Amino acid sequence: MRLPVIIPLCALTVLISCSKQDEHFGQTEITRWKDNKPAAISITYDDASINQFRQALPIMDTLGLKGTFFINTADIPGSQFAPKFTGRPLEEIIKETATSITNAQNLFERASALRFLNIENAIGTHNQAGALYEQNKPEESFKVVDDAYALARKKKNASTEIRPVLLQPPFITWPEIKAFAANGHEFGSHTISHPRLAVLDENNMLYELEKCKEELLNQLGPESTFSAECPFGTENERVMDYALKVHPALRNRMPEPFLVELNRFTSHTPGEYKKQKEYIQWQRGPLKRHTVEEMKSYVDTLLRYDNVWLVLTFHGIDGVGWEAKPHQEHKAYFSYIKQKEDKLWVATFGEVTKYMRERMSGSAKVEKLKDKISINLTHTLDKNQYNVPLTLKTYVNSDWKKAQVKQGAETVTTPTLADSVGTFVMYQARPNGETIEITTAD
Repeated sequence: MRLPVIIPLCALTVLISCSKQDEHFGQTEITRWKDNKPAAISITYDDASINQFRQALPIMDTLGLKGTFFINTADIPGSQFAPKFTGRPLEEIIKETATSITNAQNLFERASALRFLNIENAIGTHNQAGALYEQNKPEESFKVVDDAYALARKKKNASTEIRPVLLQPPFITWPEIKAFAANGHEFGSHTISHPRLAVLDENNMLYELEKCKEELLNQLGPESTFSAECPFGTENERVMDYALKVHPALRNRMPEPFLVELNRFTSHTPGEYKKQKEYIQWQRGPLKRHTVEEMKSYVDTLLRYDNVWLVLTFHGIDGVGWEAKPHQEHKAYFSYIKQKEDKLWVATFGEVTKYMRERMSGSAKVEKLKDKISINLTHTLDKNQYNVPLTLKTYVNSDWKKAQVKQGAETVTTPTLADSVGTFVMYQARPNGETIEITTAD
């Protein structure tokens, strides 16, 4: 009598489908950048001068790139909040300067009022006083203010409040901006009228910050109240204290424990800090003198590392705005960025900021079953504000050729990949959403 052949459990995978799990099965990480790309880049603009929208934005749209526009709202037709001086009557302040010199106690009030005086070059003088103050030259700043008020005391009607003007027509319109935002471009605050915030008193500083934010909220919605840039790239500590209470993210300052910040005025490079923290934000502000080749070198430097976020800051274009560069240079440069898109995550300032913060405060809790991986992806931030999908990399069994990733009603089938550790699948997932389930799709 022939005895039956007994096959050990799981010995022959050709007969049954319960092959032994690989060593790293279920191991999951949130990748540093979206799609696990080596670098991130954000293209930003300041001031809302017209050719940013007439020349640069169409180039970006043609290439499929999205930008962040930090806009001054005062010169956009239909804006609710105009520049204004909040405080004592200008005539009273002017009169007082005849008997008391400017000092640390009265500088902020006088510098705030100065922008609105009916005297020659009031805005330029205000800006000069602010620049000197930020350069730690208070006595020189005081003198600039005193000289301006000496002129005011000599001029009839100097106390007639004049509206500060930053831009000249033509202006971009709110309906156009709404269409650009709907197409994926980000809009953020650059204050109402571009003052030197470091020499404004509290009431006037908050008016510029809070009313610009309110204008953006009313015109565009809450998404446009996230990011901001205080004018002139200021990093004045007093201004940062106020501004960071108004906006969650400033291009000027992001006091994150995981981030090295290299502002656009620095000569330091990412290589000097590559191992210090998880991320490096490296700002570059191309000016007229910077060639396309030099701008391309920023991208080449960026790609030497895996933790650098290049933040570009543009201003004028085609003769309109500060340090205006020809749009042909933008086209050549953005085309170069597009060529490197397989290695570059090009996204708005707000999107990159949210991704980094979500990742650094997030966790992926994994439950491994015989043939399924379940993951709960969460972060500890405000769920209404931080809702950018994160990229996850999960290792599966080496015999999986394709995997099915399901989260809620969304199901994606994707081929597996391999690295030196093992076979994995990479996918997008919503934090604080439904449980993620990964199974073989073979």
